Amino acid sequence: MNIGLYFGSFNPVHNGHLIIAQHLLNETALDKIWFVVSPQNPFKQQKTLLNEYDRLHLITIAIEGTPALKATDIEFKLPRPSYTIDTMTYLGEKYPQHTFSIIMGSDSYQNIGSWKNGNLLTSRYTIYVYERPGYPVQTTAENTIAVKAPLLEISATHIRELIQNNKSIRFLVPDIVKEEIERNNYYKLKDPSK
Repeated sequence: MNIGLYFGSFNPVHNGHLIIAQHLLNETALDKIWFVVSPQNPFKQQKTLLNEYDRLHLITIAIEGTPALKATDIEFKLPRPSYTIDTMTYLGEKYPQHTFSIIMGSDSYQNIGSWKNGNLLTSRYTIYVYERPGYPVQTTAENTIAVKAPLLEISATHIRELIQNNKSIRFLVPDIVKEEIERNNYYKLKDPSK
């Protein structure tokens, strides 16, 4: 089975993430997409992140009833911070029957040279790159596939700011995610990194 791994903090998951995942299922050879929740991204401050189990739960309820999408806690069991190359190696050994590809935005792809073993990622794995506003897809790598996904300027940072300012996040996240965030008062505290 060809599985696309959509890595991210998903802090929180929003409709932009879900639309991109569905678009990739529709337009590529991927059979399934796994949302890989990163407990600690080496490029992001830990103190701005909602607990990883809460972020995993929000994705799980957002994609419920969509068998081709799955939320996974695989990186929760690996050393921190999370490095994509380590996760890919682990998954390849654990599930040799599957082929794993990477899904990422063009903003992340532009920085892949600074990632741990970034050159190994680009040479060893197929990478599906979707365009993010302001970051045109620029690649000549053989294993990299540029995907014309819908361009949506929705960011988790903006969603957190709206919540902190008591503004609505309706239509930016699935209703069930909005309700869960409100019920648990997630993201109500001011972001300490601001």
